[in-house]
Amino acid sequence: MTATTPATLTARALLLDMDGTLVNSDAVVERCWRRWAERHGLDAAEALKVVHGRQGYATMALLLPDRPMAENHADNRVMLAEETADLDGVVPVPGAPAFLASLADLPHALVTSADRNLAEARMGAADLPMPEVRITAESVGASKPDPEGFLKGAAALGFTPEDCVVFEDSEAGIRAGRAAGMRIVGVGPRAAAFAPDVHVPDLTDLKVGSTADGSITLTALR
Repeated sequence: MTATTPATLTARALLLDMDGTLVNSDAVVERCWRRWAERHGLDAAEALKVVHGRQGYATMALLLPDRPMAENHADNRVMLAEETADLDGVVPVPGAPAFLASLADLPHALVTSADRNLAEARMGAADLPMPEVRITAESVGASKPDPEGFLKGAAALGFTPEDCVVFEDSEAGIRAGRAAGMRIVGVGPRAAAFAPDVHVPDLTDLKVGSTADGSITLTALR
C-alpha cells in the first residue's frame, strides 16, 4: 500500500472500526460511562477522555489501576449489557451508508472493541450492513491499542498489514493501527489530534475508487 498524494491512499483491503467511525454512539457511551465513573467516585469528564477505542475492561484498568482485573472483567460484562440495551441516539456517522455501499465488492472487515452482540445492535440501530468479516471483542485476547485485532482482520481477508488501511476515530485505535504497520484514515474530530495519514471530518468527505488490478483508492475531498 502506498500514499499517492498527501490526501490519497491506495490499499488492497480496508479495516473499519465501528464506534465513532461508522456509528455515532457517543451519547450512549457517555451515559453509561458517566454512571460507572460516578459509582466509583471518579471524575466523569476525565474518565470520558480515555474510554473511546478500548474494550471496557482495559479502560477500567487505566482508571482503577489497583483493582483486580477479574473485577474489571465482571464490571465490563455489566457495561456491555447496559450499552447493548441502550440504543437511544445511535445513528450512522454522516456518509457511512454510502461508504459501506461502495465497499460491497471490495475486501473489508469490521475490527471493533465491541462484542458481537453490541456490534450487531449498534450497526442495526444505525441501519448499516454488517461486514461479512468481523473481528470483535471475542476474537482477541488484548484490547486496542494492541494491534492484535487489526492483524487478525488483515489475516482473515488474506492480506499483509502493509496492504491494509485502517479507519479509526480514537487515539487507542490509531495507535493499534500504527503498531500493526498499517496506514490510517482518521474519521471525525477525535482522530485529527493523532496524525492519521489522511483525515476526514466524516465519511461524506471521502471518495472510494478501485483500479483494474483490484487496488482501492481513498481520496479526501477536503
